[in-house]
Amino acid sequence: MVKIIPEDKARQGRWGRHGLRILIAALLLAFVAWGAAEIYGELIKTDTTQQGSAPSG
Repeated sequence: MVKIIPEDKARQGRWGRHGLRILIAALLLAFVAWGAAEIYGELIKTDTTQQGSAPSG
């Protein structure tokens, strides 16, 4: 005997609020990582005028 299941009940899950929270949390973590990389990049940046100030001659 074949059991007929409606399409909306056969799905595994819906996006809902839980999926939205996960997407927002992932986006916030990406921004934090990007900000940390920007700050680190600014801290390790060296100024070229400070390195080679001796005249060559």
